[in-house]
Amino acid sequence: MAGRGPEPLHEINSPRYDPLDLMPQLPANGLNTLSLFSGGGGLDLGFDRAGFTHEGSWELLPFAGDTLRAARPEWNVHSGLEDGDVRNKDWRPFRGNVALIHGGPPCQPFSSAGKQRGAADPRDMWPEFVRAVLEVKPEAFLAENVAALASNTFKDYVQQTILEPLGRHYTITPVILQAHEHGVPQMRRRVFFFGFRNKKVAGRWDAPRPRFRKPGSKANGLPETIGVRNALGLSDLGFDDISPTIRSGLSGPRHTTSILSSVSAQRRFAALEVWPNGVAANRDAARAFVAKNGHFRLSVPDVALLQGFPEDWPFQGAVYMQIGQIGNSVAPPVGYSVAASIAEAFSR
Repeated sequence: MAGRGPEPLHEINSPRYDPLDLMPQLPANGLNTLSLFSGGGGLDLGFDRAGFTHEGSWELLPFAGDTLRAARPEWNVHSGLEDGDVRNKDWRPFRGNVALIHGGPPCQPFSSAGKQRGAADPRDMWPEFVRAVLEVKPEAFLAENVAALASNTFKDYVQQTILEPLGRHYTITPVILQAHEHGVPQMRRRVFFFGFRNKKVAGRWDAPRPRFRKPGSKANGLPETIGVRNALGLSDLGFDDISPTIRSGLSGPRHTTSILSSVSAQRRFAALEVWPNGVAANRDAARAFVAKNGHFRLSVPDVALLQGFPEDWPFQGAVYMQIGQIGNSVAPPVGYSVAASIAEAFSR
């Protein structure tokens, strides 16, 4: 950073992958959405590209709100400890004006990487999501979380907190989706709860189907998901693969600029000759800051691409905050597939 260090080993990379190709802009469908726990905007972007009209976003982190405003100045964004806190919001004025509510309540209470305290964790915001749905009474809702929420560990929690209060009014279907099956070069498994007020619409809905297969997997008629090195425009090693799950830099006891989620993730990055620790702010800085093992150092734009965000998505804040927004987000192409499936059900 002071201009002293080893000579750079890698040229500044030019990515060969554009997530917007996975999300062709669909015409407006006349369905308005409210976004809760919006974060860096993964679901917001996916629904926007699928033709939904943005009615408002609520997000506690100020820098995440800044990201959304920078990306879409015309959006109605509420952020910060007061304006962005959903616990202080009366949602009833939106009744009759919103067709769908979507959001990803904080996953830390359920993540296998954490203590899995569930309802005992003060970060558990599922009751607030449920309250918003019950007050607004939209035609549909979509909620996302870590796949662990669908495990037996939280079976009673899901039944009592989500299915019982909302199941009286909505037909609810949980679906587990893999990001790489929707073109994102990352192993990322998440559960999505789809809820429809109208039973006929629920009957017309089809869960999003895989569009891609993992590199090297058995051919099933689907194209391969692009690998990390190809996506980032790196040289050919004769081997490529999708990225391990990208962790948030905001999780754990301290903030970090590492995206490593496990020891196995470290081994996969090493095989790809990609250095996932000390993510740099931009590609110039990443090139100058040579990793000790000589592997390619990631930058924030690179990590964003591996999560499925377009090159120009303007993440705000310090590097750890930008990495946190990326790692906490729904991969936008997955959000797009989810949103398109809902729009299709309403259009039939």
